[in-house]
Amino acid sequence: MASLFASSPLLALFVVVALGAAIGAIRIGPLRFGAAGALFVGLVVSALHPEVVSTHMAIVQPMGLAFFVYCVGISAGATFFQDLRKQTNLLALTTIVCVVGAVIAFVGGRILGLPEGLTSGLFTGALTAAPALDTATRLTGDPNAAVGYAFGYPVGVIGGILIVTITVTRKWLGPKDTPSLAGQSLEAVSVHVSRRINTRQITAWREQRLRLSYLRRDGRTRVIAPGEDLLPGDHVVMVGDPASITETAPLVGEILDHKLEDDRSDLAFERIVVSNPDVAGRSVSELNVTKRFGAVITRVRRGDLDLLARDDLDLQLGDHVAVVVPTDELDDIAEWLGDSERRVAEVDGMAFGIGLVLGLLLGIVSFPLPGGQGFQLGAAAGPLIVGMVLGALRRTGPLVWTLPAAANLTIRQIGLMLFLAALGLNAGPQFASLLGSPEGWRAALLAAVMVVVCCIIQALGAKFIGLSSARAAGGIAGFLGQPAVLQAADARVIDERIEAAYATLFAFAIIIKILLLPVITSFL
Repeated sequence: MASLFASSPLLALFVVVALGAAIGAIRIGPLRFGAAGALFVGLVVSALHPEVVSTHMAIVQPMGLAFFVYCVGISAGATFFQDLRKQTNLLALTTIVCVVGAVIAFVGGRILGLPEGLTSGLFTGALTAAPALDTATRLTGDPNAAVGYAFGYPVGVIGGILIVTITVTRKWLGPKDTPSLAGQSLEAVSVHVSRRINTRQITAWREQRLRLSYLRRDGRTRVIAPGEDLLPGDHVVMVGDPASITETAPLVGEILDHKLEDDRSDLAFERIVVSNPDVAGRSVSELNVTKRFGAVITRVRRGDLDLLARDDLDLQLGDHVAVVVPTDELDDIAEWLGDSERRVAEVDGMAFGIGLVLGLLLGIVSFPLPGGQGFQLGAAAGPLIVGMVLGALRRTGPLVWTLPAAANLTIRQIGLMLFLAALGLNAGPQFASLLGSPEGWRAALLAAVMVVVCCIIQALGAKFIGLSSARAAGGIAGFLGQPAVLQAADARVIDERIEAAYATLFAFAIIIKILLLPVITSFL
């Protein structure tokens, strides 16, 4: 089997991916390794059979990582830039945690008598900062930096997964955090209007917490026009979160027992999938479906989230929009939006390729450090930063940067599995060598203390500054820069704040760790 793997690295890679996926699905109490299972299988295979280690993995590893982080950036970009000012405290907290990690590495390395190169490698490995490894190797000139990274990395993954799993399931609310879109449920009620009122006088409608769709007057049903007067005796449909409905309905009239939307004689109510690239990336108000088709969009189903169709909400490919439209306009609006599941599953190869090219180009740019040294963002931070920027832009002319939710999740999962499997297949021999040496237990102890202390401070610090457990969990994953830890949090809780915090901290934490490396090596 080893000779077969050695002669066919691609076969070895996908055997590791398959076995890793199977092992990652096994739940041990609250712990499930998920995609990280591929890393551990790869370590075992290459440790037992060093001949399977191949230079081919040097291409697969950064490619898989670039796929993953670019898709995360595309997904989280808009949320990140919207919330950037609100996340200043989180950035400051992560800076403090990185400094704590550097102090532990410096003091612990001295106390335990570990070599300079091994200690700096453990710092990058336990805190899973792959782009920082190159800087550590250049600064120390010691190949043991790579061994320290390989040894510390699984410790960081295991510790991060354990702590993030505990954190994300605590469910503290976070008084200073923005509410989760995933936690919002929407409902529709029919209301009998008891007094004359203009829609602009309805606070929840004006604040975009409520949508009005159906209007039945004098035996005819149509869509409400923005700014229209509601008259006594009218029947209307309100769509919003339960709190806004409870607040608004008594101000307008009384809730009816029957549902006005069940009457399809004049209006149709349909969910239509957005598959037209010309529509994707445009806001609900910009589409102006009321003027085009006499219609109104009330809510948007995006992945597992049910979103109110606020005027400033940008539609994405793959969104399922709930549309109230005159029956004779239904076919026209469906054709305009696209309404093709097959088309929405197709990825715009040109936009995806251009985005990755830009990200990888940014990754190879060398930024100067004090003392004449330089560092590169690499295949991790470069595509992530570009993905975040393009995700916030959503589209540039004919290019739609956003990806359908299903395609995004699929690409990132494949990329993550390839990255971890290739990393494991490369690092197994060094990992086994250090494990069997007298320095093994000391290196493991330092790596474990580093990751546990830093992750706990990151979690408790986030709670102290008023952030939710979901954002705290994403902060742990982002501080570590660890895709497997992010996946562990996402697997437990559906909350977009996890990815937003991850995207906020990923590149930032890597840069801080790189800047701290010269400090660590100068004192060791």
